[in-house]
Amino acid sequence: MRAEIVKINFEKPESSLVKYAADQIRSGEVLGMPTDTFYGLAADPFNLRAVDKVYDIKTRSRHKPLSLLIESVDHAEELAKDLPSQFYALARKFWPGPLTIIVKAGSRLPLKVTANTGNVALRVPNAKIPLAVVTAAAIPITATSANLSGASECTSADQVRDQLQGRISIIVDGGPSPRDIASTIVDLSDENGRWRVIREGAIPAEEISNFLAQEG
Repeated sequence: MRAEIVKINFEKPESSLVKYAADQIRSGEVLGMPTDTFYGLAADPFNLRAVDKVYDIKTRSRHKPLSLLIESVDHAEELAKDLPSQFYALARKFWPGPLTIIVKAGSRLPLKVTANTGNVALRVPNAKIPLAVVTAAAIPITATSANLSGASECTSADQVRDQLQGRISIIVDGGPSPRDIASTIVDLSDENGRWRVIREGAIPAEEISNFLAQEG
């Protein structure tokens, strides 16, 4: 299977091509797609066959949950429950941007997406293509990196095609990634309101820590 490459302008995504990508995701396809960090695998998290495909493409353990790209805090409220005050503070400060926030998942989300953890990782990306596709599809989309588990992340459509040869049918080419470092992940799912940085990425852990300390 040779992947179809769909070139979309990173700065001014063409609406017809965005709609095509969104329609493919809604029909159950898994797309390689640029974000504001690495290229990701975009699928409909409510389509269990598509979710299975994501795990199969990556050869990823089913025990690892999938992170989701969303378009707004309102979108987060539809997918999560019991959002703490730190969530709103972090979202105001760092979204859109390379901060992934883990919160308690709402009942709408399939257990397959959360890997039975009861939590979901959410991010509003600071990039026009994925935001336009999320808006056009009117659903969140999966955001796990478009690479084989354990292999290096991809910063271009060509790298995605070369690494996932034969495993993926459509790749959105939005040019090179604007940065080559992953998002920072903050876990806010603790019952007692404790937070922790579980992966330091594009935003320094110290910046998160200092900001939350000021917020009290």
